[in-house]
Formats: sequence, C-alpha cells, structure tokens
Amino acid sequence: MPDFYRNKNLRYSLIAFLSLLPVLLHLYTNLFAGYGYFRDELYYLACAGRPDSGYVDHPPLSVLMLYLLRMITGDSLFALRLIPALCSGLTVFTASVLTLRLGGKTFAVILTSFAVMFTPVFLAMNSYYSMNSIDILLWTIAFYVIVLTVSENKIIYWLVLGVVFGAGLLNKISFVWLETGFFTGLLISGKKKEFLTVRPYLTALISIIIFSPFIIWNVFNDFAHIEFIQNATSQKYSHITVLDFLSGQLMMMNPVSLIIAFTGIYYLLFHAEGRKFSILCIIFLVTLLILIINGHSKAEYLAPAYTALFSAGSVFTEKKTIVRNRWIRYALLIPLFITGILTVPLAIPLLPVESYLSYSDNIGMKPTTSEDKELSGLPQFFADMHGWEKMAENVSSVYMTLQRDERLRTVVYGRNYGEAAAMEFYRKKYPIPRTVSSHNSYWLWGFPDIQDPVVIVIGGDKNELLKTFDSVEVAMVHSAEYSMPYENNIPVFIARSFKTPAAEVWKNAKNYE
Repeated sequence: MPDFYRNKNLRYSLIAFLSLLPVLLHLYTNLFAGYGYFRDELYYLACAGRPDSGYVDHPPLSVLMLYLLRMITGDSLFALRLIPALCSGLTVFTASVLTLRLGGKTFAVILTSFAVMFTPVFLAMNSYYSMNSIDILLWTIAFYVIVLTVSENKIIYWLVLGVVFGAGLLNKISFVWLETGFFTGLLISGKKKEFLTVRPYLTALISIIIFSPFIIWNVFNDFAHIEFIQNATSQKYSHITVLDFLSGQLMMMNPVSLIIAFTGIYYLLFHAEGRKFSILCIIFLVTLLILIINGHSKAEYLAPAYTALFSAGSVFTEKKTIVRNRWIRYALLIPLFITGILTVPLAIPLLPVESYLSYSDNIGMKPTTSEDKELSGLPQFFADMHGWEKMAENVSSVYMTLQRDERLRTVVYGRNYGEAAAMEFYRKKYPIPRTVSSHNSYWLWGFPDIQDPVVIVIGGDKNELLKTFDSVEVAMVHSAEYSMPYENNIPVFIARSFKTPAAEVWKNAKNYE
C-alpha cells in the first residue's frame, strides 16, 4: 500500500510539472514575443465594458471572466492572456488525470500530456483570449466527470456534471454537442436504464438553469444568436465543404497526436477494458456526425472532443506496446516531441514576422484562413494581430482635422467589430470620438442620438456611402504592413448630412455574421 501511494504521488507531481510547461511557453510568448492584440480580443474587451447576460455572437461566461480579470489585472496584453495560458496547463492536467482514471500509468501520462501540449489548434486557441481556450478545458473536465459518473454512478457526480454542462453552454453553445453525445451514449452503451432514474434529468435541469440567462437574453433580443449562427453558416462559412472539414483535421492536429486519437477510438470501441468507457468515443463520433451533417463546419469545431481520445489512446499504447523495454518505449515520444516543436512557431506568435515568413516558407506552409478572405504573407490568425493601433492613430489624426463644433458631434463607424473595438480600446491613448458599428453586438448597442452627426467611416466605397450621405470625402488612406488585405490600404472617409434620419439608417444596417 505505501508503494502504491508513493507512485501515485510521484505521478501527480509529474502531471503538475508537465502541466506547467505549456503555461510557461505561453507566458514567455506573451512577455517577450507576440505581435499585438488579436481582433477578437479587442471585441471581448468592448463586450466586457458592457456586462450583459448575452451577446449576439457568444454567451456571457467568457466576457464575465474577462470583466473580473480586467478589474484585477488591467487590460495589458500579458494580463489579457493569463486565462488562456492557465487554461492550457489545466487542460493538460485534467487530460492526464483522466488518463490515470482510465488505467494509465507514467508512460501514458507523459504521452497524453505531449499529445495535448503539442496539438497546433490547442496551442493557437490558448495563445489569445476568447471562449475557445475555456471551451477546450471545460470539455476535458466534462470527460473526466463523465468517467466518474458512469463508473461510480454517485448522485453527486450527476449533479457536478450538470454544473459543468451548464458552464460549458454558458461559455459556448457548441457544448450542446457534448451533451447530445453523452445522452446518446447512455442509450447505446448499456446505460439506458439510467433514464428510469432521476439522475440524467437532474443533470439536464441543472445545465438548463445555469444556461437560462442566455436563453432569456435571446428571447428579449429576437433570438439574435440563432440569427447570427444561420447567417454565419449560409454566408461567412458557406464555402467550407465537408471535405474541407475532414482534411482540416490533418492541418490542425499534430500527425502523431492524430494517430494516438485513432488508437483511442479503437481502444474505447473494441478493447474489453476500454469499452467500459465507450461513451467517450460516442461523444466524439456524435459531435463528428453533427458537424458533417451541418455541411459548413470549421475544422477546429471538433478540436475539444479529441482530449478524451488522447487519454484513451495513450492508455492503450502503454498497455499494448510491443516493445517491453521501457527506455525504447519512451523513444516513441520522440516523433511526437519533434513534430510538436516544429509546429509551435506556426501555431503561436513566437517568432518575429520576418523569421516566421522565412520559417513557414522553408517548410512549405502557406498562410490559411477559414473565412474565404484574401491573405497576405501571414495566415489570418497572425495577420489579425497587426495594424490596430496604427488604424486608431490614423483615425485620430483625421478626427483632429475637424473643427471643434464638428468634433463634438462626430462618431467613428467601423465596418466590423474589430475596427470598432480597436477605436474604443485605443481611445485612452489617442483622441477618438464615440465608436459605432453595425456588426454583431455593436448594432444592438446602437447609434448615439446626435443632432446632425459627422461620421468618420473606416473603409468602404465612396459611391455606396453617397447613397446615405450628402457629402463624402476621402481624408486619408490607412495602411499597415502584415494586416489582413481588407484592413490595409483602405480609405478613411468623412461623411456629413444623412439623407434620411440616422435612426432609420441604423434600423436597416444590422449585420449579424
């Protein structure tokens, strides 16, 4: 018995050490590398300045967490990215503990931690603030609680599972895929008798109660989130095919991690010991099926479902590896480590731009985007970290050219939430007036009631603007190297005199996508 506990404690110490590694990597990047605020981070900060029970494009949990973080640490880039950095370590920790629960030992723990740590999509998602890093962690926690629930069937685990489900939904509604997979798994994995008890209904009820603020918000806002999802699927992501989604799995995953995941599927479905936890694989397969049926799913939507497969695959590899010599067996980690190290600079902003461009060119990686946008030398993920402060500085210089009486009734219009949020964020550094946009939650936040407003418009077409305003002039052209092409070399207009009342124009300007 003492030897068992001594080994157990050593394994938990190892897990703690391995979990610290991705945190340190992200903290180093945030302190000494990186490019700048990501488009979505600026938008999240704008949302955090308007606490609510819902937003057009996401539920409120991640914004509430940012609101609290901002009160404590401020909104520097390092402070903003503390939560995703911590999520990276906690995800490795939870997945490794799940591995122990599935019967794994030291080798399986190390293999799991490396698989999670060196998966490109996880590296990327944990390198900036958004709901995605929290989502990956909550999926992994849910997997662990599900294993406890199906193996021990204690009422407390069903209740905790309801809390995790509710928190997951309140962070990102795609968590419903996990819930759907869980309840489907109960039906087809020999656990359907549970539906004759109160337990699964308590789980569902708790999750709905926690999620209810966002439901109520949607009721009072014409189901804005549903409209947003419909528009995104039919417009922004309409070019994505099922083949793109499936091939995207190869791009976002470390190839060795993907092999471990496939091994996990085999272990959970066909191995006598693994079948006890087949519900984990059923969740993955149900999520996969939902995303395929959708027809326009981004590859990264499936990412959070992989962590349980990494744990299961690592356990099976440990149990069934042909090579018995432990040191030779540990050599199996080398390909995973090498491929992981090679992909790190592609997933997080670790290298200076010129070094990144040289590196990606040397290994033959072309820049990518999931939104059918024109690209420059950088992938959209990195390009969206460039140009925002320069844009704010340029807009401010245009604003300061106006007469004082005009400045008092001037607003800045951003075509998208990135432009609008950047103007808000940098207002503390540059003179910039109130900012509006018709994009997503900004449209709900409205247009100020100003008599005869002057509007500084970022980008767009002069002829289109002349349909709305009597006078439109190009004040300057904004340019920023490395930013997305549609944010580079764009005109900044000064528009005056609405042809119809601004309130009427705003009513028809809504852009949910």
